[in-house]
Amino acid sequence: MSANGKPKFAMYWAASCGGCEIAVLNIGDKILAVDEAFDVAFWPCAADFKVRDVEGYPDGYIDLCLFNGAIRTSENEEMAHLLRRKSRVLVAFGSCAHEGCIPALANLTTADAIFDTVYQSSVSVDNPQRLRPQPVTRVAEGELRIPVFYERVKALDQVVPVDYIIPGCPPEPHQIWAVLEAIVTGATLPAPGGTIIGAGKVAVCEECPLEKHEKTIQRFYRPQEIVPEPGVCLLEQGIFCMGPATRSGCDARCPRVGMGCRGCYGPMDGVEDQGARMLAALASVVGVGSLRDEESELEHLIDAVMATLPDPAGTLYRFSMAHSLLERARPAAGVSP
Repeated sequence: MSANGKPKFAMYWAASCGGCEIAVLNIGDKILAVDEAFDVAFWPCAADFKVRDVEGYPDGYIDLCLFNGAIRTSENEEMAHLLRRKSRVLVAFGSCAHEGCIPALANLTTADAIFDTVYQSSVSVDNPQRLRPQPVTRVAEGELRIPVFYERVKALDQVVPVDYIIPGCPPEPHQIWAVLEAIVTGATLPAPGGTIIGAGKVAVCEECPLEKHEKTIQRFYRPQEIVPEPGVCLLEQGIFCMGPATRSGCDARCPRVGMGCRGCYGPMDGVEDQGARMLAALASVVGVGSLRDEESELEHLIDAVMATLPDPAGTLYRFSMAHSLLERARPAAGVSP
C-alpha cells in the first residue's frame, strides 16, 4: 500500500496484439472505481512510465500486476522477472500470457526461418546485403543494443511463478472486474500458484445454448462455405468448434453468433494438452465407413475427412502451443532450444 492507503496497480504488455490492454477499458464506468481505488505504479501503454521507475521500487511494492503477452524476447523475460520481484500479486492476463496464444504458433518454425521471411525472402523486401537485426551493433558513438529474439515463445509461468491466471483473448469485463474488486475490497482470493480465476470448470459446450444431438461428421466447412442452421450445434454441422476441449466462462459468445469456439480460455482442469483432447473428441465423431470396411479403407476415408480441416496444428493449438506436449518444432542439429 502507498502512504495514502491505496494499493498499487501495474500493467505490462509483452508479446501480444495489445487487445488485453484495451479490454481493461471494457469494464465501463467501473474504470472510475479503479482510478479511485488504485495508484498506478506502471502502465506504459496508458502513461509515460519508465523501466527505471519500476527498478527503483522496493520489492513487493506493486500490489497487483496484470502481465499480458507471451515471452518472445529477452526484454519480455527481463520485465517478467522484474515485475515478479516488485509485485505482491502477479497475474497472467489473457491467452498470450496464459498459454502463448498466437505468438507461440511461431514455435512451429524457427527464429531463423522467421527472420528469413521478414528480412530476405518476402517479395516486398529489398535487402541485397542480407542484413538482419543484431542484438549488439557497434557504431562510432558506442554500442546499440536491442532485445534478443528467442528461438522459442513461452508462456509467463514458464519463466516466473504466477499467482493467478485470467484466461481469454481478451478476458471478459466481468473477469477483470472480479479480480480488481477483490484486491480493492480485500476479499479472499483462491490460493495462489497459477490458479485460474474468473472462468468456469466445465467445457464451453456446457454453457452453449445450441441444441446438441448425436454428432456424425463427414467433412469440415470453413466459415465462408456454409450458413449454419440456427440453434444447432456447430460441430454437428461440420463447423470446427473447440468447445468440447475448452474451459467455460465466456458464455459461449462465439458459438452463439455462428462462429466456432477457437479455444482461447484454454483447457479444463486436468487436461495436459488441449489440442490432443480436441483431436480425441473429433476422432469419436467422424462418421465414415462401416465395420465391414477394411482398416486400410477406413484409414483412407478418415484421412479424407481430416483433410477438410485446414492447418490442423494452427487450428488445434491456436492458443495453447506454448503449454502443449509439442511445445515447439524440433530444431535442426546445432540449433539451441
